[in-house]
Amino acid sequence: MITVTLSQNRSLHIHTKPLVMGILNATPDSFYSGSRIEAGPDAVERARRMIADGADLLDVGGESSRPGSDYVDADEEISRVVPVIRAIRAFSDIPISIDTRKLAVAREAVAAGADMINDISALRDDPGLASFAADRGIPVVLMHMRGTPRTMQQNPHYNDVVTEVLAELAAMVDMAMAAGIARDRIIIDPGIGFGKRMQDNVALLRAIDRFTATGLPVLIGASRKTFIGALIAADGEQPRPPEERLAGTLAVHLHAATAGAHILRVHDVAETVHALRVSAALLPDRAAVQPSAGGAA
Repeated sequence: MITVTLSQNRSLHIHTKPLVMGILNATPDSFYSGSRIEAGPDAVERARRMIADGADLLDVGGESSRPGSDYVDADEEISRVVPVIRAIRAFSDIPISIDTRKLAVAREAVAAGADMINDISALRDDPGLASFAADRGIPVVLMHMRGTPRTMQQNPHYNDVVTEVLAELAAMVDMAMAAGIARDRIIIDPGIGFGKRMQDNVALLRAIDRFTATGLPVLIGASRKTFIGALIAADGEQPRPPEERLAGTLAVHLHAATAGAHILRVHDVAETVHALRVSAALLPDRAAVQPSAGGAA
């Protein structure tokens, strides 16, 4: 079992069962329109549904990180995410992750009730974020990305993507620990779709065991991404749009779970939970991919 200590004296207990993280995008421009929410009744209704469908934790974000997206001002991002977090906290103690790379946003989100920080820049964009997480004992997700969302898909290149991503993540982990963040509060994410070509994403997903071999929890965020649209398209077709990528996404989730991923970041909670349950029933070891029934304690 792997335990990630959260704020508020709670923990995520990850056995051999992947936790399901539901995505709540408080943005007007996230790549999948079905994931966008607004503060108020929409956010509450979506969060309630995800919790009822079996989500173990929720990831709230206010800045789109789709390829080519622009930087969002911290005040604007705060205005998007803090009301959502407060609304969820009014009826649930489910663990909440704030998807941000800004100290100001993280500080306000944690004050509103967020338990952890999911940073696509791995604490590199804002020098104060690592110290804040360390001082408050807040767990962090360190994601691999080269460049920024605006530039990351401009001719990415790797000689050996798995080895290079592992090495770069190791350096990020060392930096986080040097800032005072305890190892048991670090989760790693290979950054599927972030500065990666289709073949890079496939290679990383085939090598999940090399990431879990670090002993750190591994988060996989592949839900409805472009490489899935390309894989399911017929020869000569453009990638299928996000709205047509659910079946391909579920295939990736089942693969990642079977390979040992600890957290799946998903748009479609019910479908993912159902697919994992059926897969678990068909395997010799039924615990291998069965989703957790509530990962927080």
